[in-house]
Amino acid sequence: MRNTLTLFVLLAFFSATFAQNDVSLSYYLPQDVMYDPSIPTPQEIIGFTPGEWHVTHDKLVEYMKALAKASNRVTLENRGETFEDRPILLLTITSSNNHSKIDQIKKDHVTLTMPESNGAITSSMPIVVYQGFSIHGNEPSGSNAALVAAYYLAAAQGEKINDLLNNTVILFDPSFNPDGLQRFAYWANTNKSEHINPDPQDREYSEVWPGGRTNHYWFDMNRDWLPVQLPESRARIKTFHDWYPNILTDHHEMGSNATFFFQPGIQSRTHPLTPKMNQQLTKEIANFHAKALDNIGSLYYTEESFDDFYYGKGSTFPDINGSIGILFEQASSRGHAQETENGLLTFPFTIRNQFTAALSTLEAAVNMRKQILDYQRDFYIEARKTAEKGAYVFGNEKDAASAYHLAEILKRHKIDVHQVKQEFDLNGKKYRPGYSYVVPKNQRQHRLLKGMFEKRTTFQDSLFYDISAWTFPLAFNLDYAENASLANAGTKIESLEKPSAKAITKSNYGYVMEWHEYYTPKALNLVLNAKLRAKVGMQPFELKGSYYDYGTIFIPVQNQELSPEKLAEKLNEISKESGVTFNPVSTGLTKGIDLGSNQFRAIKKQKVAMFVGSGINPYDAGEIWHLFDQRYDMMITKLDVKNMSRYDLSKYTDLIIPATWGNPFDDKAVEKLTAWTKNGGTLIGYKNVANWFKKNKFLSISTKKTKNPAKNVTFEQARNFNGAQVIGGAIFNTNLDRSHPIAFGYKNDELPLFRNTTLFVESDSTSYKNPIKYTKDPLLSGYISDINLEALKETRPFVHQSKGRGEVILFTDNTNFRAFWYGTNKLLMNAIFFGDKM
Repeated sequence: MRNTLTLFVLLAFFSATFAQNDVSLSYYLPQDVMYDPSIPTPQEIIGFTPGEWHVTHDKLVEYMKALAKASNRVTLENRGETFEDRPILLLTITSSNNHSKIDQIKKDHVTLTMPESNGAITSSMPIVVYQGFSIHGNEPSGSNAALVAAYYLAAAQGEKINDLLNNTVILFDPSFNPDGLQRFAYWANTNKSEHINPDPQDREYSEVWPGGRTNHYWFDMNRDWLPVQLPESRARIKTFHDWYPNILTDHHEMGSNATFFFQPGIQSRTHPLTPKMNQQLTKEIANFHAKALDNIGSLYYTEESFDDFYYGKGSTFPDINGSIGILFEQASSRGHAQETENGLLTFPFTIRNQFTAALSTLEAAVNMRKQILDYQRDFYIEARKTAEKGAYVFGNEKDAASAYHLAEILKRHKIDVHQVKQEFDLNGKKYRPGYSYVVPKNQRQHRLLKGMFEKRTTFQDSLFYDISAWTFPLAFNLDYAENASLANAGTKIESLEKPSAKAITKSNYGYVMEWHEYYTPKALNLVLNAKLRAKVGMQPFELKGSYYDYGTIFIPVQNQELSPEKLAEKLNEISKESGVTFNPVSTGLTKGIDLGSNQFRAIKKQKVAMFVGSGINPYDAGEIWHLFDQRYDMMITKLDVKNMSRYDLSKYTDLIIPATWGNPFDDKAVEKLTAWTKNGGTLIGYKNVANWFKKNKFLSISTKKTKNPAKNVTFEQARNFNGAQVIGGAIFNTNLDRSHPIAFGYKNDELPLFRNTTLFVESDSTSYKNPIKYTKDPLLSGYISDINLEALKETRPFVHQSKGRGEVILFTDNTNFRAFWYGTNKLLMNAIFFGDKM
């Protein structure tokens, strides 16, 4: 009898599972309105009701185009393409009357951020809401809910929807991450069974590496709102600053055993530059979410997790721009249905919650319209009142490109940037026109500017959902000052021009290129690809009144495959492509090492590979791939660790192991890598690879251990005490030995490093083996516990040791963090080009 009852329960369970995924549109839509039959439903265009399958990005695009064609409430804009050439769409949804005067509405709305905003009449203005979905591609309920929400906004009829659309302009972004969404939809759909299996151990619910969370280069795009390094980010940031929406929603997913979260989060972790009124308004909006979710019986929570500290997240970036960012987190089915602690979680159920929250946001926007519009106006009035006098200045007298790229980010955020009027010195640093920029503090984006440039080391809370520091001039390793005079400001830059190199005149002797410019690795790679001989200077020298630093590249005219004329043409071509100048020389006689000295070492063409796949951190691997492919136009081979036994490693001069999750290599792989290194290869590892290097005798290092200070704490307090010992991401100062090849191209004796690890490697007793070393007082910006700070002092973030005829190199920190840490990208390039010179 018991077995029969069990079978009945199971049959009922699986029958319910199938039924809940065989959904109709009425499962989602409010039934108190009529729907225009001339507006196509999602199933009429994509072939299924949302929730039956995971929508692929191409079908999502197809439906959005159909809506724009059918409805006078919807216009469609393609703002560019992803790395995989998928369109980055934006729908503008509002009443047809508002569409007829949309340019004037936009102009009036942006006026709220201007000095003349005092005269703006907010009582008659529509509110602007930016609704964005699924920035993490494997959190798909958002983009699938976008199908239903877009249909509702286009097709619903009656006084309620008319009131909504007359009073609201909706900037509707159906997929923040087209490439990731496509990748995940393929996985979920190809592993779906006809009779849906909710067993969490089924293959459907466990993606293969790297998963669909990220974009093409495996970036978490919800960290790129402030750095703006990716095409998807650049499109949405342009939209944001064109409109300055009042509310921005960011629809995510979390663990399957959770419920539904909406902000506010933990308010003690809100960034101090965010006005308190922002969080108060967020709480008022939250009441609308609670009511809507109560009506459909969905569980939820608020104020227990997540935070609004790092301004690079979608739900926090709006807060420093006079808007209100709102994070939604839905427990994820990760496929079509899953057993959870809260019962059976179906994909349609997750979609319905996201759709419900999208509508409750719009209801809140209409009901709080004037209040929120007034808040935005007051935000900018107060920003101008509290703005400091003077200006920031930043630059690098030897590197125009790095300064340019920071100015580029500021311009993307509508921050006023000026040329340097004329060369000047400040605090012992030189600022040159073309290599430096002046940024007035008293401007509309004063708060955002301060949030990007400040160094903060004291905090109300010691726990952070993301990084605690992102000081941009430090990230770019630029000289900068916060006390510059506006007298140094030249012309305001309207259109930023990329630095260009001087034309080359032919030499019959040779050419020299200093290694300081950001794009010198790109230039050197082009030189080597052209089969030209190049050497690196191990010591400085002077030639005809010009000083050339450590790491200067020398390209002789003698014994090249090209004639002197063709060589000059080729270097001119490389110079234009890279923006790096080659200086012709007519003699090898210098003050210092002569150009024929043995201290000029030949550089061989490098062939680099990187390990990827299960056990490798995809974020760190993606950043390296992006650096090679997008910045330096260098080829890098991606080797999947699962196929290690099949690879011929002798083809490569350098192998990179990014940070790992676990141990991706078996004993045979260790033997293979050991033999390859001893035979002359350069093996480069990052972060926790240090432990693997030590265990497998690639490096001999000692690490510091710290003790958790959590004593006499309750069970409830223990998690926070442990969390306070995490270095979530902060900036620390190091001393450089600039004569060491790892430091070539750095003009200062100090270098800021980003760190998000508690790996502390003891310094070597031989001083020259510590070419990069944390200072005695290393904290520049961000949070670190006292115990970890003490442990970090005078440790080393870089280790080099020889192994046989090869080299082993370790970086304890990420030198390529999120594609905006320009200042340390060259460390990896130095390891590759000059690893055998160490």
